[in-house]
Amino acid sequence: MEFADMEIFYERLAAAIDRAGEAKTPVFLAKLALLLAREATGPEKPLAAIEAALKDLD
Repeated sequence: MEFADMEIFYERLAAAIDRAGEAKTPVFLAKLALLLAREATGPEKPLAAIEAALKDLD
């Protein structure tokens, strides 16, 4: 995905998180992750994305 497309995705994601609200954001993000994982051809990329997202959270 090109940088400009990533920026559009980020802006839409941020707006969706705001729309979901603080209480429903975890459920929204879980649903989004599952929907995006369905687009993958196998489990490798979604599993790698989980690990990448966890980096530097501590």
